[in-house]
Amino acid sequence: MRQSKFTESQRIAILAKQDAGQSVEEICREHQISPATFYKWKKEVAIEQDEDKRRLKQLEEENARLKKMYAELSIDHSILKQGYEMIKKYQAQDAKKK
Repeated sequence: MRQSKFTESQRIAILAKQDAGQSVEEICREHQISPATFYKWKKEVAIEQDEDKRRLKQLEEENARLKKMYAELSIDHSILKQGYEMIKKYQAQDAKKK
């Protein structure tokens, strides 16, 4: 497969020209590319952005899950700590009675 003469940043700049209002035909003529190539690049950029969004959403969900897990474990730890302190207190009282 032949390597493209355009870098990724050049491709993005070319695609941005369409958003600025220039027609696809004018862009293709100016940069000597076919409309098929233009739309192929556009599709690749859209897929890449979707993957980034999907990954970001996955990370946010994982972060929320881990925060919830930490909160539950923190509560469990504090309950066990209080119970342990009560046991020590009762053992100390029993030791004084004997």
